[in-house]
Amino acid sequence: MNIDMKGAAIIAVATAGIAAGAYTLGKQQGGNKGVTPQASAPLSSAPAPQVATGLPSAHPSIDAPAATGTATAGADPNAAFTHFRVGNRNVKSIYADGDLMWIGTSGGVIRYDVKTDQYKLFDNRSGLLSNGVFYVGKLGERIAIGTYGGGLSLLDPRTEQWSNYNVPHGLADAFVYEVLEAANGDLWIATWSGANRIRGGRLDDRGAWDTYTVENTSGGLPNDWVYGLDEGPDGTIWLGTEGGLARFKDGKWENWQHADGLGEKYDLVKGDIQFTNDPGKASSHHARQKSEQGLENVDIAYNPNYIISMAVDKEGVVWCGTWGGGLARFDNGKWRNFTVKDGLPANHIFMLREDEAGQLWVGTSGGLVAFKEGQSKVYTTADGLFSNNVFSMAEGPNNSRWVGSYGGVARIVALQ
Repeated sequence: MNIDMKGAAIIAVATAGIAAGAYTLGKQQGGNKGVTPQASAPLSSAPAPQVATGLPSAHPSIDAPAATGTATAGADPNAAFTHFRVGNRNVKSIYADGDLMWIGTSGGVIRYDVKTDQYKLFDNRSGLLSNGVFYVGKLGERIAIGTYGGGLSLLDPRTEQWSNYNVPHGLADAFVYEVLEAANGDLWIATWSGANRIRGGRLDDRGAWDTYTVENTSGGLPNDWVYGLDEGPDGTIWLGTEGGLARFKDGKWENWQHADGLGEKYDLVKGDIQFTNDPGKASSHHARQKSEQGLENVDIAYNPNYIISMAVDKEGVVWCGTWGGGLARFDNGKWRNFTVKDGLPANHIFMLREDEAGQLWVGTSGGLVAFKEGQSKVYTTADGLFSNNVFSMAEGPNNSRWVGSYGGVARIVALQ
């Protein structure tokens, strides 16, 4: 475990649990359906959050917990966009479950009912072991939450009772980035100390837990910090790490890095990156990674091996979002990289999601992209986004799309 980075995060989580803080689910709405939205004053009496002007950290701080309650006004289903404020927090994950939207923030998980306009916050006062949330999804009938330092938490929505899984249960690390239920019933968990596979999804059977690391895979897993998981159409498990892309198939490991084509070359992107808050300057772990990857002389936010987001589309093509190296496409052993020069608004790719129609959505530090080679469309705050830093996205009722950023969520209709 990296003490300097993870220890600080654990302290922040503990502090948040005892801090007092006011919370309002403030809203602003703009436009009618088909009308370009314009910025407007928030309906909430709470002050607007100060959106960060620099590139957000890969591991944001944890803010104070919130209270439960009712939103200020119902969302107009015909409005072009509605903004939901969550305070000075990042919205790292959104999961749509019918009329319920689950919003994972760095201050807990918010359950919002689209029909009734009621919401409730779940945090460490209600059963979570950590308020910081990386991941929200569903396992069976339970809502799955991956947290900063609190492991994996499962919520029974009927009883609102939690089941928590941490290192003593077999979890490789208490920092959980993503959870994947494979077609064969295995459960995969991405952590900061490797990846877990729980055979048959038997979480309560300690003997069913496997842990994969750089060491016990003989380097097949290129880095122990695993950020992304997805499954290909043929059952292949793909893992995005801080050191490159890994594939687990038929019990064997293989990986690819920048030297193989992952992420655009430094000389081709350095002029488009203005940010200097490189993770290598924030922790000894990241500094060591830069040294091992030959990036010691790079003084901007660039590491093409650092896969922040990952998705496998319906055709089996693997997409990797990198830290400053742009969007990388991997198909049949061949790489192609897309950057600002190809029409992306930024080269830091925080989120990748393929919707039911097969459209690939790309969340960047400069806006949201409906990506298609040669025909991409970029959406920004001028189109209704809460912020141009896009961390998460989900499809909600009535053809709405919910986009998570720093400070809030935008619900946008007619976004294609």
